[in-house]
Amino acid sequence: MLKVATAKEMQEIDRLTIEKYGITGTVLMERAGLAVVKRINELFFQTTVNRQLSTVNCQPSTVLILCGGGNNGGDGLVVARILHEQGKDVTVFLSAKPEELKGDVKINYHTAKNFGVKIYPINKFLTSHFSLLTSHFIIVDALLGTGLNKDVKSPLKEVIEKANKLKCTVVSVDIPSGISSDTGQIMGCAVKAEYTVTFGLPKRGHLLYPGAEYTGKLFIEDIGFPKKLLEVKSLNICLFQKKDALSLLPERPRYSHKGTYGHVLLIAGSKGKTGAAFMAAKACLRTGAGLVTIGAPESLVNIFQSRVTEEMVLPLPDKGNGTLSYNAADLILNFARQKADVLAIGPGLSTDDEISRLVNLLTTKSGVPIVIDADGINAIAGHADIFKKSKMPIILTPHPGEMARLINSEQLTVNSEQIEKDRINTALSFSKRTKTYLVLKGVPTITASPDGSAFINTTGNPGMATAGTGDVLTGIISALLAQRLEPQNAALLGVYMHGFIGDIAAETKGEHSLIASDIINLIPEVFKLIKSSPV
Repeated sequence: MLKVATAKEMQEIDRLTIEKYGITGTVLMERAGLAVVKRINELFFQTTVNRQLSTVNCQPSTVLILCGGGNNGGDGLVVARILHEQGKDVTVFLSAKPEELKGDVKINYHTAKNFGVKIYPINKFLTSHFSLLTSHFIIVDALLGTGLNKDVKSPLKEVIEKANKLKCTVVSVDIPSGISSDTGQIMGCAVKAEYTVTFGLPKRGHLLYPGAEYTGKLFIEDIGFPKKLLEVKSLNICLFQKKDALSLLPERPRYSHKGTYGHVLLIAGSKGKTGAAFMAAKACLRTGAGLVTIGAPESLVNIFQSRVTEEMVLPLPDKGNGTLSYNAADLILNFARQKADVLAIGPGLSTDDEISRLVNLLTTKSGVPIVIDADGINAIAGHADIFKKSKMPIILTPHPGEMARLINSEQLTVNSEQIEKDRINTALSFSKRTKTYLVLKGVPTITASPDGSAFINTTGNPGMATAGTGDVLTGIISALLAQRLEPQNAALLGVYMHGFIGDIAAETKGEHSLIASDIINLIPEVFKLIKSSPV
């Protein structure tokens, strides 16, 4: 899997490349500049350019390069020199005083000057009047790199705001200036790039929102970092892609039967919420589970029996109002231990004191792996330490609001907005503390494991923000877990498939009209597409 780095991790890779492997900073800077120029030429200056990648209708005549005083600016100065030598009209606006430049940046400043590159103070960019025909020029953003850890201040704030207002095509070097490399948050203000060229590995800020939106199309370039450094185990965040999904697809041996593919017991549904149970169960079967039994309130059994075809129904004691009673616990546990391979809890379950007690008991006493979603999560809100008592692996699939309720206690209070600002670390810390496999749903979905690793999903679209899609995900993950995938792999593949199916559905139904049952109906297609389409 492709690793994803923080700013600190990338700095360490840079340092070791120079000190241990003997590749100088000047060489790395030169290679970085060459990589950016290669992409600029492909996008704008080659007659064979794929116009679907370009946002301009004709070749630009001028390249404006905004350079800071750090290594990011040094990369920009290399870009300026090379483009100038290729005959392009290049102008550099430098935010630092030349006499304050150090090391490789200072070397490349003087080299660019010696080659005749026009270099002006950054204030000249602010006072200059540029043509309204913005397709005549592009901006290369090399102001601030991955090390930014505080809000952007004047005059760079005004420079970034002006660059964005010009509405011409922007290519950012390494990361759009103003985006946190570690969280994807906007640090006061940020450059809105159409393209970003980064080096070695993608950074978290390229993939987390709003940074992903500001990054535009991301190019990851090899500039000579040793492969060993880019694959070191301590880099614990990975990007989960199609090739990774292909490697995890469960096999269907010719000599097999329905028991080979597992039996899922789904505890779901209540009065007014039976649809959630049906969607989760159908998605589970479509994803390959051999058997699915819905554990439903006995007062609703006639409703369930009239709707199911392939699924089975286990009537469970309820309180007469269409919600489960705590007295259902023994029946559920006995069935799980004797017949089921996976226990899934939550879709449409409703919440009250008895259900909270029931879910708490099932979580600690289940003899099979557990998937908990929706009301199952709400039932144990504020009592996350209970997961440590379980002897079986547990997969949780909260959205940010449910995640906040899980975390909140007398000692700690967070809200969904705080979680969104640091999705990866929130998921990692919770997973490690509770020993659970956590699927933090959202954009992008983060899957974290108790071993301290986390994975960023690459599929999905806004059309999936509709009722029932979470229930479908519960069914998909439960089915993969029943087919003997390890909990981490079941969660990863389930999340990827779910988003991939959503992307297929959006192509035909449109994002506005997509509904959860569209995803269920397309599950068969995604298995074929993952196997057949290029990685």
